Amino acid sequence: MKDALIIFAKNPERGKVKTRLAATIGKDAALSVYQRLLSHTASITKFILVDKFVFYSDNILQQDVWCNDLFFKQTQEGNDLGERMKNAFAAIFRKDYSKIIIIGTDCPDLNADVITHAFKCLDSHDVVIGPAHDGGYYLLGIKQLCSQLFQNIRWSTHTVFEDTRMKCEHLNLNYSLLPTLRDLDLEEDLKYFKTENNDQHHYPDVQ
Repeated sequence: MKDALIIFAKNPERGKVKTRLAATIGKDAALSVYQRLLSHTASITKFILVDKFVFYSDNILQQDVWCNDLFFKQTQEGNDLGERMKNAFAAIFRKDYSKIIIIGTDCPDLNADVITHAFKCLDSHDVVIGPAHDGGYYLLGIKQLCSQLFQNIRWSTHTVFEDTRMKCEHLNLNYSLLPTLRDLDLEEDLKYFKTENNDQHHYPDVQ
C-alpha cells in the first residue's frame, strides 16, 4: 500500500502567477511572493515519507526548488483546474497508489503535520478536505478516483469547498475536514500574514 502527494505548481514566470495580487502590488513583487510560496511548499513536503509528484502548469524545470532526488516531475493536462486535477489523480492511481493527496502552493500556513494527518484521515474516510478561508480548499485526498468530484465545480469562486462537500454527501462518500487555513491570493491576505504571523514569511512590503 503506497501513498502519494501531488503538488500543483505554476511555472514561476513574471505576469503569469498571482495575477490578482500583481494587480495591486506589481508583477515583480507578486513573482517574489510566489517564489517564496514555492520554497515554503517544497520545504514542508520534502521530508514527508510518501512519494511526491510535482505537476507543473507548463513545462518541467530541472533546476528549481523541487529537488530531482525527492520529487517526481510531470506536467498538468486538461482544460480547466478540475480536469487537470482529475487527470493528475488518474495518472498517479495508475501507478498503484492507495491514498493520494493533492495540494497547491498558495497556503503559507500549511505544514507537514497537517498533510501527514490528512493521510491518516484516509485510513477511515473516503475523502479528506482542507477548507480555505476564501471558500476553496487547499488540500484534497482520496482513496479511489471519483471523477464527479471534479465536474461542475465553479472553480476560483467562494463555493468550491461547499460544492465539493455537497458532492461527497450526494455520492455517499464519508469525508474528514482539516483545519480551515488561509490562501495567499490578494493584497489583504499579504497584510494578514505579515501582521498575524509577525512577518515570519518575509513577503515584500506593500506601500
